Amino acid sequence: MSYSKKRYLVYFISTIFIMLIPFITINNNHILLLSFERLQFHFIGMVFNVSELYVMPFLLMFLFIGIFAMTSMLGRIWCGWACPQTIFRVIYRDLIESTILDLRRIKNKQKEIDYNKKSNQIKKYISLILWGIITLIISSNFMLYFVPPEDFFAYIQDPLNHSFMILFIISVALFLIYDIVFMKENFCVYVCPYSRIQSVLYDNNTKQVTYDFNRGGKVYENGAKSIFKVKQWSNNEECTTCEACVKVCPTHIDIRKGLQVECINCLECSDACSTVMQKFGKESLINWGSTNKVINKQNISIWTKRNITYFASLFLCIFLAFYFSLEKEDFLVNVNKTTELYKKNEDGIVSNNYILTFHNTQDKALTFDIKLKDDKNFKIKRFEKFSLEAGTKSKKILIIETTKDFDKNINKTSNVYIEIFSQDSEFKIVKKLAFIHP
Repeated sequence: MSYSKKRYLVYFISTIFIMLIPFITINNNHILLLSFERLQFHFIGMVFNVSELYVMPFLLMFLFIGIFAMTSMLGRIWCGWACPQTIFRVIYRDLIESTILDLRRIKNKQKEIDYNKKSNQIKKYISLILWGIITLIISSNFMLYFVPPEDFFAYIQDPLNHSFMILFIISVALFLIYDIVFMKENFCVYVCPYSRIQSVLYDNNTKQVTYDFNRGGKVYENGAKSIFKVKQWSNNEECTTCEACVKVCPTHIDIRKGLQVECINCLECSDACSTVMQKFGKESLINWGSTNKVINKQNISIWTKRNITYFASLFLCIFLAFYFSLEKEDFLVNVNKTTELYKKNEDGIVSNNYILTFHNTQDKALTFDIKLKDDKNFKIKRFEKFSLEAGTKSKKILIIETTKDFDKNINKTSNVYIEIFSQDSEFKIVKKLAFIHP
């Protein structure tokens, strides 16, 4: 199977997977959702509120370190095989323009469309309409990662009250039309920062699109065309200079010049060269492999010091994310002290007032109550248990006062530990409160 067919298969699977993720839930929680409206982050069925996003930094570190590791080992495989920009360009250029409307040839991406023909102008407008419909679907699916489907389809029926969401979808769609139709691969070359950092991450062990000049000969010398123009086979110069690899390149480069920032590892040049070389019973001169393997003919191992460091860092990020996810609180309680430091009555009893904000993050109603860890020196003067509906918040007053056995020799500020628990389940948390007295 050619690299192109493999890529199309990966594109199809990736597209279906990305389109379906917002609709997949675990225990009524989404696999991936960042809801600004609910101030929640859903990740693999777990729900984190805005005050619990301590797991997010480790996931972001895993993402960035993973990108660096993938690039240093496999080159720009993301760009050619999974990047939405590349997939969208293939849909528009190869599917709509080339296959459906026959405006251009897939095997010759360098030839521009002749718009002097009336039929081509009409086809261009048709391609824009088709791509416009697709971009609305894409931008709507993108929105589902921020607005859950159960809310999205309700909001879309009431656009006047959800104009920001509608404008966001339209804005993303218009950007994709400009990007894919007019900016094209210039986005990869001039806008995307990824191409600029690849040269820093590459070394001779990095898999990349490599032209084997040991077999094909050096078509370019110091950036200029070599005097060698092979038309007949020789022992060391197999390149026929047919330019098939150049014509098919979506970023308009000649891979025989070597590594270039424009290369996105799509390997269409390898397929084109393979088609030509097969006629002569030879293998492609362009392969996906490291310089050491393709040019220097060395066997390389994935277990290099650099790669081991990457693997260890990725494992550490996953471990820390998992560890901190275990610290997730079943419900949230925020404790604030009132402006009055303390009160003292005639009997010498000192009391402190607190405002407790409860947030039920579960998908069911909970009944909350409180008890003291230290009931020798302190007691609860005011707090009544109450029920709180799923996903709602409530503020309650808590008054703690000293007992008659209170030890007056302790510091003016004491730590009081309270256990807040749910009577409907085993959920409980312990909070430390500062109790001030004369």
